Amino acid sequence: MRLEDYIEGFERDEAAEKRRLAEEKSYAITDHLEDVERQLEETLQGDALFGSTAPEIFVGRSGYPNVSSGVLSPVADEGDPTDFATSGQWYANGLGIEDVLQRRTGLLNSQRSAKVDVNDVWDGFVGTQREVAIADRPVDVEIGLDGTPDFDLTTDDISTPTGPRARATEATLAENPHVPRPVEKTLEDDDWRAEGAMTYLYRKGFDVYDVNTILSAGALGQGANRRLVPTRWSITAVDDTVGQYLHGQIRNANTIDETQVWYNEYMGNRYWIILTPGDWEFELVEMKAPESVWNPLGETHYLASAHEGYEGRTSYVEETAGAYYASRLGVLEHLVDIDRQAKCLVLREVTDDYWAPVGVWQVREGVRNAFEDPEGLPDALSGRYGEAGSFRDAVTSVTEQLPVSLTALRRKSEMVAGLQATLSDF
Repeated sequence: MRLEDYIEGFERDEAAEKRRLAEEKSYAITDHLEDVERQLEETLQGDALFGSTAPEIFVGRSGYPNVSSGVLSPVADEGDPTDFATSGQWYANGLGIEDVLQRRTGLLNSQRSAKVDVNDVWDGFVGTQREVAIADRPVDVEIGLDGTPDFDLTTDDISTPTGPRARATEATLAENPHVPRPVEKTLEDDDWRAEGAMTYLYRKGFDVYDVNTILSAGALGQGANRRLVPTRWSITAVDDTVGQYLHGQIRNANTIDETQVWYNEYMGNRYWIILTPGDWEFELVEMKAPESVWNPLGETHYLASAHEGYEGRTSYVEETAGAYYASRLGVLEHLVDIDRQAKCLVLREVTDDYWAPVGVWQVREGVRNAFEDPEGLPDALSGRYGEAGSFRDAVTSVTEQLPVSLTALRRKSEMVAGLQATLSDF
C-alpha cells in the first residue's frame, strides 16, 4: 500500500481528543484501593494470609545489596490468579491503564529484607519466593504478616505497578510447585552464565516475562554468582540480552527491499516504525507531551533518543532507559520472523492519554503488535504497512503526523540528522 494511502486515515482533531481525555480520565483507583483494604481485612486471619495464590514476585533495588524481596498475592479469591501477572496477554485482552492499575492494586506485596546472594537458599521466605518464581503456574502460599499493610500505590516507568505492601514474617508453600524441565536444567548447571541461560529459555518458548521473573529470583547464572536481581534491572537485562541474541540471528541476513512504515497505538502511546533497506541500525526517539505527567513543566514536547549501529551498543541507554530495549526487542522479533535485517527508526509519541505509568511492558507490546494486528488502525489498514519511496520520504510524511517539526526531529535523531535538509523543512 502506498504510504499516502496508509497515512490518510490518521488525521486527528487534537482539541476533541483533549476534551475526550478530560471526560474519560478515571479517578476510580482511589476507590478501588479502599475496596482492596476492605477485602484484605476480610481475608486476613489474625496476622496471616492463608491459601493465597502467588503468581509473581517483586525485588526492590533500594539499599542494594540488601533489598526488599516480596511475594505478590491477590487479596481477593475471585478471578484467575494468572490474570494478575504481567504478560503480553494484557495487550491481547485490550487492558487499559485503569484495568492494569486495578489488577496491581489487588496484589498484596508481602515483603521482607533479604541479602541478594542466594546461591543455595531454598528455604525460609526467600526460598519460598524463588520457588514461586520458577514455577510455571501460580502457587498457593501461607504468609505471616507483621503490622498493618501500607496502601500506597507504587508506580514505575519500567516495572509494573505494585499495590499494598506488608512486612512478612514468614512464607511457606501450601503445595508443591511444578517447575518446567528447561528451568530445572538451568538450575542444575552451575557453570552456565546467565546470558546463555536466558537465551536458552527464550528459545525454548519462554517469553521475556517468564525469563525476567526467573532471573529476578536469582535462579540463572553460574552457581556462586546467583543473586536476587531487582525487578527493574531484570526487565531491562532480559530485553537487552534476548535482543542481542536476536540481532545475532539476522547479522548475515539479506536486507528488506523497500521502505516500510508501520503504526500502532496503545494506552496513549503512538508508535511509528520506519524500516528501510540496509544493515542493522536502530534508534528510538520519544516525544513527551507538555504539561503531562511525563513533562509537567514543559511548554513544548520533551524529546529523548538513543541509537545503535550494526555492532550494537556497549553502554547503557540513559535517556530512553528500558523503553529502548523493549522497543528494540519487538522490532528484532519481527525481523527474525521474516529473516531480514533493516535500518529501523521508532518514533514514540507519549500523549496525555498515558496518564499513569504501568511499566515498560506496554512499549514492548505496542511495538510487537504493530507488526501483527494493531488496534489503532482503521480496519482497512489493519496488519498492513505503508510503502515509501525512500527513508527520507517516510520520515517527511510521518513527521506531518507528529507533534514536533522535522527540524526538531533532525536535531535529536542521529538517523534523521543524516538526511539532507531542504528549504521546505524550515
